[in-house]
Amino acid sequence: MNQIPLVDLKAAHEEVADEVRAGFDRVLANTAFVGGEEVRQFEREYAEFGGVAHCVGVANGTDAVELALRAGGVGPGDEVVIPANTFIATAGAVARIGARPVLADCLPDSHLLDPQAALDAVGPATRAVVPVHLYGQMAEVTGLAAQLPDHVRIVEDAAQCQGATRDGRAPGSGGIAATSFYPGKNLGAYGDAGAVLTDDEELTGLVRAIANHGGVAKYRHDVPGFNSRLDGLQAVVLRAKLKRLADGNAARRAAAARYDELLADLASAGRLVLPVTASGNVHVWHLYVVQVAGADRDDIVGKLNAEGIGAGVHYPAPVHLTPAYRHLGHDRGDFPNAEKAAERILSLPLYPQITPDQQQQVVAALAEALRG
Repeated sequence: MNQIPLVDLKAAHEEVADEVRAGFDRVLANTAFVGGEEVRQFEREYAEFGGVAHCVGVANGTDAVELALRAGGVGPGDEVVIPANTFIATAGAVARIGARPVLADCLPDSHLLDPQAALDAVGPATRAVVPVHLYGQMAEVTGLAAQLPDHVRIVEDAAQCQGATRDGRAPGSGGIAATSFYPGKNLGAYGDAGAVLTDDEELTGLVRAIANHGGVAKYRHDVPGFNSRLDGLQAVVLRAKLKRLADGNAARRAAAARYDELLADLASAGRLVLPVTASGNVHVWHLYVVQVAGADRDDIVGKLNAEGIGAGVHYPAPVHLTPAYRHLGHDRGDFPNAEKAAERILSLPLYPQITPDQQQQVVAALAEALRG
């Protein structure tokens, strides 16, 4: 069997190689290594693509979450509600500010943040709630925001949903969102990169200042800040890939639908639970995540990997069961939906260039692993 990666970064590069090479030559000729015209152009283009007024390019997705929280007034001693099932960076961004992550469970079907659980976790010290848009679809934002107290802001973690919408709304529209351009994302750089998205001009200026040592002009420091800037070489890559993102997302949707069809028999037999798209979502399928039923998930992953199938797990442990956040004081059983998901979820290879034949090979190997 041929090797089928979880994400095919080589195929993605081949589509933009000539354009990236020409762009690198421009940056090198102009020595525009930090900021510069390529960054400015990318920020305008991605804001237009994402349906927001402003985009601020930053060094990585974790910084983007931190910057959005800081711009929203979150500081030391505050509390921020986040999902128990998220990549650890969401919690890390909160902790770096000196705030306390407060965890809430997820919904059992989509694994997105449970809005009622988030509301129940809000207390007097809460300053923000961070819905994480997981696997390529958006968590509930509009309804949740309407029920939050005035002193609590929503900051969206949109690292996995470039191009997604929910009820016609894009991440950051009417609020503020953070995204990541880590290489494996739908829109991936050739290293770390990220952005903050918003319609709010004042928040935009504050994010730019914090990310540039506290000011937008050299040697002017209006607020405490740090260094988190998008460089020109990464902007070249992102501009080239952005031109292809809508088509790439459409290809992902087609591949996800093909998986749904190929896996229908395993699902009807009770061996798998297929992914669910929450109401109102236009899914961009950053990941295709199934749940293994009645089998050892880690054993299944090992069997697939042994056959050259790049299956993975996103994520193997909820935040409260990681050593880094034991101090939050939670035990196993506190967030049952997140814990159940972590034990059962399995990500199958999915990328715009995946072929029907490759998907059939993945499904055949998965069926054999489940039989074993």
